[in-house]
Amino acid sequence: MILAKKISRILFLYLCLGTFYFTQGQTVPVFENGEAQIVEGFSNPKDWITHDLWVETTFNTDGDDQMDRMHVSVTRPLQTETEALQLPVVYESSPYYAGVAPDVPNIMWNVEHELGEATTVARAHPEVTRTGKRPVISNSLVKEWVPRGYIVIHSSSPGTGLSQGSPTVGGPNESLAPKAVVDWLNGRAKGFTTPDGDESVYATWTTGKVGMTGTSYNGTLPIAAATTGVQGLEAIIPIAPNTSYYHYYRSNGLVRSPGGYLGEDIDVLYDFIHSGDESKREYSNRVVRDNEMRYGMDRLTGDYNDFWAGRDYLNQMENMTAALLMSHGFNDWNVMPEHSNRIYQQAKKQGLPTQIYYHQDGHGGPPPMRMMNRWFTRYLHGVQNGVENDKQAWIVRENDARDNPTPYGAYPNPLAQPVTLYLNKGGNEVGELTRKNKSRQRTETLTDNYAISGEAHAKAKKSKNRLLYTTPILEKDLHLSGETEITISVSSNKPAVNLSVWMVSLPWESDSKLITDNIITRGWADPQNNESLSESSPLVPGEFYKLSFKLQPDDQIIRAGQQIGLVIFASDKEFTLHPKPGTELTVDLDETSITIPVVGGEDAFKKSI
Repeated sequence: MILAKKISRILFLYLCLGTFYFTQGQTVPVFENGEAQIVEGFSNPKDWITHDLWVETTFNTDGDDQMDRMHVSVTRPLQTETEALQLPVVYESSPYYAGVAPDVPNIMWNVEHELGEATTVARAHPEVTRTGKRPVISNSLVKEWVPRGYIVIHSSSPGTGLSQGSPTVGGPNESLAPKAVVDWLNGRAKGFTTPDGDESVYATWTTGKVGMTGTSYNGTLPIAAATTGVQGLEAIIPIAPNTSYYHYYRSNGLVRSPGGYLGEDIDVLYDFIHSGDESKREYSNRVVRDNEMRYGMDRLTGDYNDFWAGRDYLNQMENMTAALLMSHGFNDWNVMPEHSNRIYQQAKKQGLPTQIYYHQDGHGGPPPMRMMNRWFTRYLHGVQNGVENDKQAWIVRENDARDNPTPYGAYPNPLAQPVTLYLNKGGNEVGELTRKNKSRQRTETLTDNYAISGEAHAKAKKSKNRLLYTTPILEKDLHLSGETEITISVSSNKPAVNLSVWMVSLPWESDSKLITDNIITRGWADPQNNESLSESSPLVPGEFYKLSFKLQPDDQIIRAGQQIGLVIFASDKEFTLHPKPGTELTVDLDETSITIPVVGGEDAFKKSI
């Protein structure tokens, strides 16, 4: 009876205090419904301990005779000091913390020149003025994760901020730098109080379990670290990550800029982030930007080569063990949605715990907090919340809020099946896009003019500068999920020509503020790479070349009353080089088709029209 009363009093005390829980006088993390809760004892920023240090790496990339050291800052609850509490770590690394280069004229590459020819306009190289004060590198993530019982750490990438080394934009040191930090958190690497001293710092306040997250470049680095297979990196949540610099700056052999940054290339990004030690910048510029990048990136052909292969994380995933929760927007035309999909698909093949969250908006946008919380709770705190048994794909439907995704068994939708559509003549006005493969359609020709936008091409009722083919008006909604693939046979009257393909929803709604209206997906390719991505050959005028390539992945419900339109044109004003107008591109309709991923397959497509 006395024991029962004591238990009742303890339970009453727990309920009164809510998430504040004691174990032998300690404040410890609390979990409800499989999620770490905000704990009052961890929630006052005035009680947090903040300090910085330098972690020694295994590389030397700035021309001196010392191994490079990475600048790291730590934010942790007071209890890690006063109560010897050990907690897991949420870690973000970035090249942006200490500032970026100013936007000056000619920082981007000039794009107004012929294909295969070098521009005569020199590019500017602005210097970064380093910002920030010790010991805080960044305040991102601390408000979300420290009150929930985590330590948050930040590190500047090599050659940025107070981190030593050279920025390489996807080079090996960008993977090895966060690896060294994770190693230090697990007692396998050295930490020091200064960038050049020998006073050691130890991470006695952590369990050694680490989760990485971040957006864009900051989302790339968790994948880079995970590909090393470093022990202790248990889970990553990359948000809109760039997983291949080739896919970011090229497309199927074509020099293609990321959306919103016409003329950007990998050396531009190098200049943009190079905020490291001013005395080492000349060396880095000479070795990395003006040698490795200059001769590796190849803006003349756009071909895939060893330089780009070494900056493609899909090629490096063999040793990856971290549980992967990815996030991306289907309408991200900066870091396009293929970047996450390709890593997600490979992680599934390797049997890694994997989920993907796709929303319908543009660049950035994390999964809902409950998804991230469950992920880190399971893999960093070790709470058996069953998150690994949840649905694998979470898609925000067109009119839903981002925090209300619809779960699916996988991405693409497991019920999606390929449906092939064929082009019927009339494309300079509006040709048909049908299931019937009519023979003897012959050819249709367009004339390149980069000054005309893709939107204008799609809206035009008649044009010599594009070809347009549409399905019948949909009588029922049609759900597309996955990657559309085009097979196309083309010829040109010049040795080189851009090839741009948009799949759109018509009629084009110019006044719509919904990002899901109008553009379904799009893609670009270089016909010179019709046989090989790594070796291009000049086109013989008048000769036809057949190539197949995928458009960007999507998951979208096309509304009844709309038509699916296929727009084929040459130069894309927003993305490609701008050669002088006038090049003719001819399409052999009999050898051209497009395969779309329809949920429900051919039966669903037939019912929709």
